[in-house]
Amino acid sequence: MNIVSDPKTIGTVLSPEANQAAALASATGVLTIDLDAIVANWRKLEKTAVPAECAAVIKADAYGCGADPVARALARAGCKTLFVATLEEARAARAALPSAVIYVLDGFLQNCGDAYAKIDARPVIGDLNELAEWDVFCRRSGWRGGAAIHIDTGMNRLGLTVSEAQGIVPRINAGDHGITLVMSHLACAEALHHSINARQLASFREIASQFSGVPASLSNSSGIFLGPHFQFDLVRPGAALYGINPTPEADNPMQPVVDLKARILRLRAIEKGETVGYGSTWTARRPTKLAIVSVGYADGYFRAGGSSDGTRGAEVVISGKRCPIAGRISMDLIAVDVTDLEKNAARRGHMVTLIGEGITVDELAHHFGTIGYEVLTSLGPRYARLYKGGTTASEPAPATPA
Repeated sequence: MNIVSDPKTIGTVLSPEANQAAALASATGVLTIDLDAIVANWRKLEKTAVPAECAAVIKADAYGCGADPVARALARAGCKTLFVATLEEARAARAALPSAVIYVLDGFLQNCGDAYAKIDARPVIGDLNELAEWDVFCRRSGWRGGAAIHIDTGMNRLGLTVSEAQGIVPRINAGDHGITLVMSHLACAEALHHSINARQLASFREIASQFSGVPASLSNSSGIFLGPHFQFDLVRPGAALYGINPTPEADNPMQPVVDLKARILRLRAIEKGETVGYGSTWTARRPTKLAIVSVGYADGYFRAGGSSDGTRGAEVVISGKRCPIAGRISMDLIAVDVTDLEKNAARRGHMVTLIGEGITVDELAHHFGTIGYEVLTSLGPRYARLYKGGTTASEPAPATPA
């Protein structure tokens, strides 16, 4: 198990084990990421998508789980292709994995050709102006690093229109075009029977078939579970790698990845009729024992998860039992009703579980009124981050362009 901590706060003369112990002793919250679970999820997705290649989306710091350790663990497991959002994320990924194929979803940025070439990153081009700029750079520099073409089939966000994509088909058929992937993105893949899935599939299948010899990619995490017709040559899972349910209409087939804990700062007793927190929205209906816990919306524990006299909020686990939040969530603190716990089951300095022990990222997202993606990517920098596993897989194989 490895810990990521601020070197300024811990003496460098200490051993790694002592550094870890010191970090945990002073941390008000601990986020543990199970790299073996991420690898197991990737392998499950890879098996589901066979014979398509299974890439991995590690944008937004691998959805808050740490792009560097996640990328290394996945590469050791055999993952050859990565997707990131920005050029800066591509630089970090390239530093971790010199031989990986890296696609940049935000596309080809103006006057940044040299930066793409320097790290051998492939832009995902979704605009004719981008394509023209990329062409000019390639002609002037002689760079042959490749790029993807993104075609919009219903998301109405990034991507060439289908008619624009048809306009460049002659270029593809002429050869020496430098396009290594054609892709689109599903808008409603998590909804198994949504009508737009079939429309997007038909649209993409037709246009992708005209890009002769170019591998095609349509499916994100949820798209993989729509069936083989959606998988094409390469699939691009993101959220499912990190334990978020890609099939919300059914049980989650993925392993949980993160465990989040925060420390009890103090215990206090209040009388029946007293209120708790900002706005006095929660009133004690009996003599109540509270645990004040060191987490809040500054740490990505959203304010929407609080409770009031008429609404039950999120829960935490203390000594194996679920306990409800009492009142509003503050910037740095929450109050938890621990009245029903046995004596000394909750004590100052103990850690309580915010994610884990049956509380999933998706459950917490429900209380927050959002999705698991936002929960994971919002977990703040004040947690000590620990990593377990990820070191026993085989060494990465040489990258094969998609």
